[in-house]
Amino acid sequence: MTRTTNLSRPIIEALYTEALVLADDVRAVFALGTREPEVGEDCAARLALSTEGLKTTTRMMHVLAWLLNQRAFFSGELSEDQVRRHGTLPEDRGSDPKALAALEPETRELIAETQALHMRISRLDTAWRGGFEMASPARAIHSRLERRLSDLA
Repeated sequence: MTRTTNLSRPIIEALYTEALVLADDVRAVFALGTREPEVGEDCAARLALSTEGLKTTTRMMHVLAWLLNQRAFFSGELSEDQVRRHGTLPEDRGSDPKALAALEPETRELIAETQALHMRISRLDTAWRGGFEMASPARAIHSRLERRLSDLA
């Protein structure tokens, strides 16, 4: 697998589509928390759904905002300097393990998917800001072999 050396429109568009689908799933699940409580409903579960829903929707909005900034850059609406100064992906706020335990497994899985997407975008943002200055693992092994062979000679 080759490493990317820069972001491209197809990468951003694929991530944007993925994020939109995930955001729609998040909206569908957490919109249930906005209804009136039913008689005898567990307050702890309702509170967990509310707090984790807020964290999850915020996480998705940050991801979508980052992707929209990148799309604006590729469309020529923002300069690279503007994106670098104002388009940083905010740090993620982790979930509360107690709150997660009160949620249904499907909801926990959805939250985990949003966290995984945020981590992927965060790695891309960090790499992009660093100019993708990552050494290839294959090149690192090749360099070590060259050094060892030159030591033997």
